[in-house]
Amino acid sequence: MTLAHARSTSPAPGSGVAAPSHRHGGGLAAGLVVLVGVLAVVAFVSVTLGTRDVGLATIWKAFTDFDPDNTSETVIRELRVPRTLVGLVAGMSLGLAGAILQGVTRNPLADPGIMGINTGASAFIVVSIMVLGVQGLGTYIWFGFLGAAVAIFVVYGVASFGREGATPVKLALAGAAVTAGFYSVTTGVVMTNVDALNELRFWQVGSIAGRYWPVFTQTAPFMAVGVAVALFSGRALNGLSLGDDMAVALGQRIRLTRSIMFVSVAVLAGAATAACGPIVFIGLVVPHVARALCGPDYRWVMVYTALLSPIILLSADIIGRVSAGDGELQVGVVLGVLGAPAFIALVRRRDLAEL
Repeated sequence: MTLAHARSTSPAPGSGVAAPSHRHGGGLAAGLVVLVGVLAVVAFVSVTLGTRDVGLATIWKAFTDFDPDNTSETVIRELRVPRTLVGLVAGMSLGLAGAILQGVTRNPLADPGIMGINTGASAFIVVSIMVLGVQGLGTYIWFGFLGAAVAIFVVYGVASFGREGATPVKLALAGAAVTAGFYSVTTGVVMTNVDALNELRFWQVGSIAGRYWPVFTQTAPFMAVGVAVALFSGRALNGLSLGDDMAVALGQRIRLTRSIMFVSVAVLAGAATAACGPIVFIGLVVPHVARALCGPDYRWVMVYTALLSPIILLSADIIGRVSAGDGELQVGVVLGVLGAPAFIALVRRRDLAEL
């Protein structure tokens, strides 16, 4: 059986979802409580752990009786807290963007990184800074949105050609081609300027290190809007997962729904890329983990993804801090090492079309 045929005859994520029973719903709600607790613990560790050994008393004082002349308290307030907050909102944004893409395209391999969306946002940001002379995060973040939108349009447009439409394989291939193209543009621009190469090399691999308060305050509002749209899109994604004909029969306006979903992906991926660089694999792997925990109903998948994504991103950042001795591995590198085997496992699954 071909993958395209399996896709047409097998239920997609969220298909045929009925309202959960009270017992099942109670178990899923309890799971959310557990995830909130885990996220709180990971965020606490992210704030407390670093190259500088800071005691709990000093951390408490940094929030309750801040002394700007105390270096340890300044590190907590001005470095670790914004770094943790950026990781939280960026992880949430990337995970939800991946879940939306998987639901809208009915492609279990859809992800802002694999489909070239992160790379498109990155390329437009780099070009805006190095070629157009754009200065300031508040300005070039709009180029991130534009690059993400262009990547979505190109990938989905190219994959839609042909009788079968945008199949998972065609989307993955189109995404790989667009990723390579945008990456070449970024590399070509950066390599012409040594200073720019030194400045952008850590950003290019994806990192939340050195993200100060302005990065959080200027990108978080955009990501908050995208997250809100994503969390309320579960019912619409359940309808799309049944197929276009069934979604229309249920009263959905397919083109409008897809347009809103793609705009939200562009906002989520564009803002996260502007803040942290092109971080991959969060949007690919986490929605599958969420479905394994809560089932195919996107009303639950989106909430579980919103909690699991920052847990994984912040955990990867913590691993990067403690695994390199006196140095530090960027979170994009850690996620690449952890995410590649997960991607291979997804590709090798026989029931890929049913995920």
